[in-house]
Amino acid sequence: MTQAVPSIADRLTGPGWIALAALAAIVAALPTARAAQAWLPAPMLALMAVLLIRGPREIWRYAFLGLAVFLSLRYVFWRTANTISYHDAASFAAALLLYAAELYAVALYFLSAFVNARPLRRPVAPRIAPAALPTVDILIPTYDEPIDILRVTLVAACRIRYPGEKRRVYLLDDGGTDQKRTQADPVAAEAARYRQRALVGLCRAVGAHYLTRPRNEHAKAGNLNAALPRTRGDLVLVVDADHVPTPDILERSVGYFVEDPDLALVQTPHFFVAPDPIEKNLGTFRAMPGEYEMFYRVIQPGLDFWNASLFCGSAAILSRRHLAQLGGFAATTVTEDAETSLALHARGLKSRYIPEPMVAGLVPDTFEALVRQRTRWAQGMTQLFIRDNPLLKRGLSLPQRLCYLAGMLFWQFPFARVVFLLAPLAFLLLGLRIYDANLWDVAVYALPHLVASALVSRFLFAGARWPFVSSVYETMLALFTGRALLSVYRRPLGPRFRVTPKGHTTATAFIAPLARPFYVLLALYALAVPAAIYRALTMPDDLDTVCITAAWGLFNLALLIVALGALYERKQRRAMPRVPAGLDAALVVG
Repeated sequence: MTQAVPSIADRLTGPGWIALAALAAIVAALPTARAAQAWLPAPMLALMAVLLIRGPREIWRYAFLGLAVFLSLRYVFWRTANTISYHDAASFAAALLLYAAELYAVALYFLSAFVNARPLRRPVAPRIAPAALPTVDILIPTYDEPIDILRVTLVAACRIRYPGEKRRVYLLDDGGTDQKRTQADPVAAEAARYRQRALVGLCRAVGAHYLTRPRNEHAKAGNLNAALPRTRGDLVLVVDADHVPTPDILERSVGYFVEDPDLALVQTPHFFVAPDPIEKNLGTFRAMPGEYEMFYRVIQPGLDFWNASLFCGSAAILSRRHLAQLGGFAATTVTEDAETSLALHARGLKSRYIPEPMVAGLVPDTFEALVRQRTRWAQGMTQLFIRDNPLLKRGLSLPQRLCYLAGMLFWQFPFARVVFLLAPLAFLLLGLRIYDANLWDVAVYALPHLVASALVSRFLFAGARWPFVSSVYETMLALFTGRALLSVYRRPLGPRFRVTPKGHTTATAFIAPLARPFYVLLALYALAVPAAIYRALTMPDDLDTVCITAAWGLFNLALLIVALGALYERKQRRAMPRVPAGLDAALVVG
């Protein structure tokens, strides 16, 4: 397949990026007259706006990101040198916490700009003559998913277009293991035996093969690994039990493996046919981008440019030969997918990402289920950061190290988000001095940084992310995942894999049981409003600080109000969602 000739910008290596960032930092740190500082951001932001409108490409894309990084570095240097003072021990501790949270946010912002600097848009794989096609095993791991959901996935998997003698479909049942069928609880044991009988019959009816194992060990990764010695395909397609594959998923992906013997992984996007709990409760499904779209539409193509696209646990094809070099799927952490792709990349192997959805899946039905899912992701990425730090792992290129670091650091957002939620209250209610700045300083340094960040978000994620909605998601998840992350730092091996419940129904609407912290925060902000008015009237010397903090508090209040709306769980009477479709039909009467 013909490859495009890379531009000079595309050839920019990891060290080159670091050199440019260092140059920007030096320039941003140079002392400049106060008047010049006031005028400096305006032309830069204007140029960024022009580049954004014309759609910067090639070297202009890097110029756009470079301007944004410069304005943010300028803010960081000013913030470090001018806004942290010692007033008292409590104020100083709160100020340092806020400063650390901001540094984290800026670092993640810089890493995100690097990861997404040049997203790669690959075509589908070339078609291969049937005689040259590798054999493929389609593995569908299941634990407790309803049989109706499994039936749809199995039928779709058996209808994937591929030579029949080279494709075999396997249902890997972890709900019918020997351990489950012989457990002490007679009711649970009989349920497991019934499930096994039903699934064996289902597999026989649709043309799939049923596999189980003696014991439930190492969760999903263990289930997949138990199947590898009992199957023989050159490639392995992993499909979650609630992910329905399209008939052409192998036609559009397998050719890459024939083309490149060093290719270990081809990942495709996850597409969801139903709203997640927040979209459902707010009524925003289809009206705004899904929360997952930023990752699958933008970040994964960005990672692909650096040969760092992630295995996402489903809708992925892997080379059995390369998996065997690892001893199978990684099973040390609760995110076996990211751990496996990290191990493959560390061996110098390649990955590719096809930005065309070829599975349709289900999302968690309730906010509580969503929290369980995201907690597992956060814990797993934190486990990986502690146990297999990409900055120290041998075999990775520098860009790959930074890409994995970006993914692992992202899941530390609960700590920073909680600080950002509480910081305005620290001043308005407790009088803690956490940010020494006046309105002029904020307008000259902080505001350009915020505007530049917004422009970068618009440029990188337009159509795939609404920043305010992303803030709502992070706010809602932070209060619950943060405590789980702390448990990982105390006991890195403590977390256990927990299956995310899906396909459940709710007969009535109800307030999510996890809503209590949001009521407490809303009550505190209700007290902060009169406190801000009181401080503005009685402390004229602090008027600038009151205005800045009050504006920040109003933004947080808006987040909390929307979050409470999203916590009102609407009833859901169907286990299987309806999917809108436009199809030709004919009515025959007679």
